Amino acid sequence: MSMRTFLKMAAGASALMALVAAVPASADDSKLEQLKAQGFARVAIANEPPFTAVAADGKVSGAAPDVAREVFKRLGVADIVASISEYGAMIPGLQAGRHDVITAGLFMKPERCAAVAYSEPVLCDAEAFALKKGNPLGLKSYKDIADNPDAKIGAPGGGTEEKLALEAGVPRDRVIVVPDGQSGLKMLQDGRIDAYSLPVLSINDLIAKANDPGIEVVAPVEGAPVYCDGAAFRKGDEALRDAFDVELAKLKESGEFAKIIEPYGFSAKAAMSTTREKLCAAK
Repeated sequence: MSMRTFLKMAAGASALMALVAAVPASADDSKLEQLKAQGFARVAIANEPPFTAVAADGKVSGAAPDVAREVFKRLGVADIVASISEYGAMIPGLQAGRHDVITAGLFMKPERCAAVAYSEPVLCDAEAFALKKGNPLGLKSYKDIADNPDAKIGAPGGGTEEKLALEAGVPRDRVIVVPDGQSGLKMLQDGRIDAYSLPVLSINDLIAKANDPGIEVVAPVEGAPVYCDGAAFRKGDEALRDAFDVELAKLKESGEFAKIIEPYGFSAKAAMSTTREKLCAAK
């Protein structure tokens, strides 16, 4: 090899190395630094106490955002800023870059696990019905609603409850999409639906605040599984998710996790007794 050829190859290699060095870090590697720089993470919530809530002054609370706020603080991200979204719009909004993470009781299921990068479990709950006092149609399961041609159920659009009702055979025209808890309760009180379905803690919170003796709760719904959520990140942001998981694990081990979620009625033990891997594989 001539000296001239060697120098050309060396120059080419140097140029290539300079080019590689000039390429910015991937979104996966830089996302946490981006959030630190902007000082907050944008989170999607549903305003469904006790999972998520927005106070009159605009402050975001609820078990899921409170956990996320503490984890992000430990990661060097000062705060969270929330936007309210229907469940069915959360993942598209995340994928479109309108949110950095979903912290909203979005329960893990295989199809969702394929679309987002979940953290380890945060909140677990079963399903419940709110019904007229005395449960006049005898509704104790989604199948009961499917089997009664006169029964209508209200559920959050794109949520677990809507899916469970449809899977149980309730016709689409008898599954009424409800935008929020207050609307669901009003529809039940007005007789426009016969049952309103949400997780147990959400229904109990809604009914306690309503203080309506004409409404009762069936919980848990017969035949419905117990679900757990996690913080949901965009595919490609796994490094951010992994960093979140490290601090979440520390939070659980220290006992701080229980102190955050148990006043809302959730069980820390339930969240710590399962894993993302198990929940994403469940049928």
